Amino acid sequence: MLADLDETLRKLLMAEIPVKNGEVEISFDQPKREWSGRLSRPTLNLFLYDVRENNVLRQHQWERLPDNGDGRAHLKRMPFRVDCFYMLTSWAAEPDDEHRLLTRALLALFRFPILPEDRLVGSLKAPPFEIQARLAAHDRLTNPAEVWSSLDNELRPSVSYIVTLALDPWKEITGPVVKTLTLRTGESLTLPYKWVLRQDAEPGERVFIGGTVRDRSHGNQPKAGIQVAIKGTGYMAQTDEQGNFTLRGLQPGEYTLVCWLPGEKPDFIEKKIAVPSKAGDYDLEVG
Repeated sequence: MLADLDETLRKLLMAEIPVKNGEVEISFDQPKREWSGRLSRPTLNLFLYDVRENNVLRQHQWERLPDNGDGRAHLKRMPFRVDCFYMLTSWAAEPDDEHRLLTRALLALFRFPILPEDRLVGSLKAPPFEIQARLAAHDRLTNPAEVWSSLDNELRPSVSYIVTLALDPWKEITGPVVKTLTLRTGESLTLPYKWVLRQDAEPGERVFIGGTVRDRSHGNQPKAGIQVAIKGTGYMAQTDEQGNFTLRGLQPGEYTLVCWLPGEKPDFIEKKIAVPSKAGDYDLEVG
């Protein structure tokens, strides 16, 4: 993925500067003295000097993948977000040429705080999140003299460039769809060693149910944006992009599940349900 990021940045700079007939080289080398001594033409160098997880964008939760029609749940952990830290420098025979080249590179990269999807290559295509970029950040490369000393090279203008990628090491997990979850609360004398509620105490019980609304007129495809409610109560939900809904905190009992299209004259679809239900059949059909 890092190699694909390098190639994406190379093509972006070549198109936006623009670079014609190989007049400028774009490299990703460690800018040591022996490397710079071998340069024969103007060069833009993006040295990847650090890669770290972005803790601000960290997400540990699971996400439900789109329904593929097999009646099972497909889940996956959210990807890691990592910051790739580059040091941008320009190299030419004359300082004026170096400054012009660096300015053109800065103008090109500043135009793209988010890397455009049509410029992405390889494994970067169709990213789960936008690929953000930050140029000339104040909190990076604060002591360039130390950097150039460690590289055994002469001090020169250097610009930080940070690109945030999504890395996905997780595998998809497939299992049966959970449509009923019962939560029991009460007093226990055995915690934390044994999960048993006192039999002589009055336990509390709440049930979470979930289902899918499908459209009969369109091949039973999931229907998004449908209002779903428990008749005669304040429990209400709306289906997501996969046609799924969840109603939380119900007391056990018999109910009537209803649904209707929002913004229209109500044309209710009703279904008698038991909560909880071993069958867990809370699905509805419209159309």
